[in-house]
Amino acid sequence: MPKHTQSRGTLSPGVLLSIGALALGIICTVWALVNINAQTVLSAATYHGTSSSSTTAVVEKIRVSVNDAIKPEPVLPAPAPGDTIGSLSIPVLKQEIPIIEGTGTKELKKGVGHFIGSVLPGVSDNCVLSAHRDTYFANLGKVKVGDQLIVKTVIASYTYEVSEIRIVDKDDRTVIVPKDHGVLTLSTCYPFDFVGSAPDRYIVSADLVVGQ
Repeated sequence: MPKHTQSRGTLSPGVLLSIGALALGIICTVWALVNINAQTVLSAATYHGTSSSSTTAVVEKIRVSVNDAIKPEPVLPAPAPGDTIGSLSIPVLKQEIPIIEGTGTKELKKGVGHFIGSVLPGVSDNCVLSAHRDTYFANLGKVKVGDQLIVKTVIASYTYEVSEIRIVDKDDRTVIVPKDHGVLTLSTCYPFDFVGSAPDRYIVSADLVVGQ
């Protein structure tokens, strides 16, 4: 009986099945890799704000909020003694007085002196101003709690409201201590009609209520 022989170049069904399975596996793997890479690129683009206007808007909003939160308070450049840094207005007394940097004899002749060891007007701390009881602060005793004090500088205008009036010893250092909010402290010698070197100080404290 003659033997059957397989024609050259013809693959058996089993081999064809194996090759088909291998090819299908390769196609599935390539498709998965392409899909994962596309998702990665899309996510990266969205994260960086290049493929989504809404994402960009959120990022910009956060950036603006952070910048506003760390925005420093506007302040004057550091003045030199004798410089005029603004004016003090006391509406109830119908007074507007120059504010001079320093509290020496020369400075107090020209206006209200700004104590150099204190902050400048508008800053969240204690700004201390002094004047003589027989010149610019002669009528300071007429100021009452609730009255307004207005400080104007080249930077802005600041409104303070009188919150406390007290009399202390001339050596009382609590007048110039730091505060955790904006405070304007006015100081002058007391009693107002005392002859000679007065033993006390008349203190008017006001809280910052408006600054623009």
